[in-house]
Amino acid sequence: MNPSKILIIRFSSIGDIVLTTPVIRMLKKQTGAKIHYLTKPQFKSILEHNPYIDEIITLPENESQLRPILKKERYDIIIDLHRNLRSLRFSFNLSKKVYRFNKLNFKKWLLVQFKYNTLPEVHIVDRYLATCNKLNIKNDSLGLDYFHGLTLQDLDTFELLPDSYIVYAIGGQHNTKKMPVVKMVELLQLVNKKVVLLGGKEDTEKGRELATNQMVINLCGKTSIHQSALIIEHAQKVITHDSGTMHIAAAFKKEIISIWGNTVPEFGMFPYLTNNQSVQFEVPNLSCRPCSKIGYTACPKGHFDCMNLQDIQEISRRINA
Repeated sequence: MNPSKILIIRFSSIGDIVLTTPVIRMLKKQTGAKIHYLTKPQFKSILEHNPYIDEIITLPENESQLRPILKKERYDIIIDLHRNLRSLRFSFNLSKKVYRFNKLNFKKWLLVQFKYNTLPEVHIVDRYLATCNKLNIKNDSLGLDYFHGLTLQDLDTFELLPDSYIVYAIGGQHNTKKMPVVKMVELLQLVNKKVVLLGGKEDTEKGRELATNQMVINLCGKTSIHQSALIIEHAQKVITHDSGTMHIAAAFKKEIISIWGNTVPEFGMFPYLTNNQSVQFEVPNLSCRPCSKIGYTACPKGHFDCMNLQDIQEISRRINA
């Protein structure tokens, strides 16, 4: 007997939530259950247009108010894709069946601390789906979803977009995931296509430094997450660091040129089921990499070789191809 109501828990962040969208879609289509999704308020917009979600629940400031609300829903099953103390607290005693994602934190720790890789060669999306194995969910191989509910005419910056362009998403949650501005300048000088820069308000000044000619259009800090997604959807290619934008680009099956710093694709978060022309650029044979499963404000070693030694010539050749 299929469940009638399922709660999915994933609190953050942009990329991680986008990576849960195949689970949302397959649970909805293959069980027919009502799907509720619990996340932080700042990430609600990522899911607000998703047709496979019946209700989005956000964490209130006073989290003690949430438990009775969840208990009243009488969920048949809880899919905990965050698996931290908070998700354990909210899921406790709300359902007889709680399926929790295996984060493989010890294996990640071994890779970061000792460069000893015991992680399975399995994308995190497939590991999310494995959480639902007892529900007999089958992978539909449709990849990630992103629903923005916009058209190009909804963009305030519509008149700035050229007919044909590539996107360079210059942002990232941590500095050690992003190329230094001097390397970005070097790369853009070699690109022979129109480039649209995307990033948050914190990237605005960097965008100004990079937009030194008419081939580069700086939209950093000027678009919402949905507007950025729309611009990515219509791009020829997307250059990105290891960031949430990379996964949004994967949802639109874009050709992605991803540039990796302190993190590694072996963590299982490389672009999922995207254009088969996509490519990942890493500096090989660095004994200090990965130095973190997330990132730092600055390189712990001080040299930042994982980005400073990137092969800019080869990256530009791939972009221009």
